[in-house]
Amino acid sequence: MHEYRVGGVTIELTRGDITKQTDIDAVTNAANAQLLPGGGVAGAIHRAAGPGLAEECRPFAPIRPGQCVITGGHNLPNPHVLHCLGPVYGVDEPSDELLASCYREALRIADEHEVRSVAFPAISTGAFGYPLRAATEIAMRTVLDVAPTLRSVERIRFVLFDGDALSVHTDVLAELGPGADRPS
Repeated sequence: MHEYRVGGVTIELTRGDITKQTDIDAVTNAANAQLLPGGGVAGAIHRAAGPGLAEECRPFAPIRPGQCVITGGHNLPNPHVLHCLGPVYGVDEPSDELLASCYREALRIADEHEVRSVAFPAISTGAFGYPLRAATEIAMRTVLDVAPTLRSVERIRFVLFDGDALSVHTDVLAELGPGADRPS
């Protein structure tokens, strides 16, 4: 696990399964517009949470790219799930602003609900086709901009599917976060 401090917020980067983050208050679902089980992160989160999650999501659907809603965690080890609809690259425009909105809105909602820790996947980089490095730069810039304004959120973890994604996130955070202190 790689850790960085930005003001009062710790940013963590790790490779793993977002459904197994037992020490995190809210995991983020890279959702589809209908907030239904699907493939990738959405499928994994819905499978782990059980059918109650889809039932709770139903009244919130559909959501638009860049939007986020919060639900309970159901059978997940986390009390909350933040559902963000990232942009489909090359279709939903302006994709950079919509992707940044996902991270900004998730952190705003988490802070409003007094959530102390949030885990994110690499939103829009799977089936939605967003190039990994470009998406990572947007995610890191947004998190670094928002972190100093957070009142409740103390820890933001990026849970990445593979070593390549972890490496890109580590490099981008090191490049963009000159003010970030890396704990020893």
